[in-house]
Amino acid sequence: MAPAKILVVDDDIAVRNLIHRFLSKQEDYVVEAAEDGKTALALFERLNPNLVILDVNLPDTTGYQLCQDMQRRTGVYIMMLTSRSDEDDVVRGFEKGADDYLTKPFSLVELGARVGAVLKRQRSLAPTPQNGIVFGDLLIDPGSREVTLGNDPILLTALEFDLLHFLARNPGRVWRRSELLQEVWDYDYVGDQRVVDVHIGQIRRKIEGDSNQPSMIQTVRGVGYKFEAPVKIQDNGS
Repeated sequence: MAPAKILVVDDDIAVRNLIHRFLSKQEDYVVEAAEDGKTALALFERLNPNLVILDVNLPDTTGYQLCQDMQRRTGVYIMMLTSRSDEDDVVRGFEKGADDYLTKPFSLVELGARVGAVLKRQRSLAPTPQNGIVFGDLLIDPGSREVTLGNDPILLTALEFDLLHFLARNPGRVWRRSELLQEVWDYDYVGDQRVVDVHIGQIRRKIEGDSNQPSMIQTVRGVGYKFEAPVKIQDNGS
């Protein structure tokens, strides 16, 4: 299997070189690096990366804008990298399509674990055929990785789709945040588990009539989340 291709975008040369050296030398990925948005987009078109590690603060644009621009092109996985840790910044990154969020300073071990987990999810994008799931007006099609509510397509990021599909495949089952991180993110998460809450909130805003009173993805206080959808109509072959 060809090594995964990663684009690192950070205006801090020390951080950029550290990540480049670690991922290319110790993890054996194909890595390119850019210091600004213009260079990043040019490299993006040439490299067609599997993953972009993207700093929020860039000299000619923001990581949020660049995230949107890149995902409109290929739907690439994005890991935001920033010194910011406020919840509003985390939420904004996920709203713009980021799949993960790593706050500086970080350990290279943690970076390697997260990169490996994201790339493992990407390799699973062509799985053995699975049945589509229909709950009322909600259709989740793992073959096309599309979600529709009624006749309206619901635009989810790759990680939002993975999380919703996992919960919907296990209706009624209560999952702790740590379990969801292991099952969906596929690694032992060493950061703040609120990353699960942020993604759940994003999905609710997209599929629930009232995200403040969700009927499908329910919070089990003190434990985690469960999927309780309307009466299931059928499973369609996708």
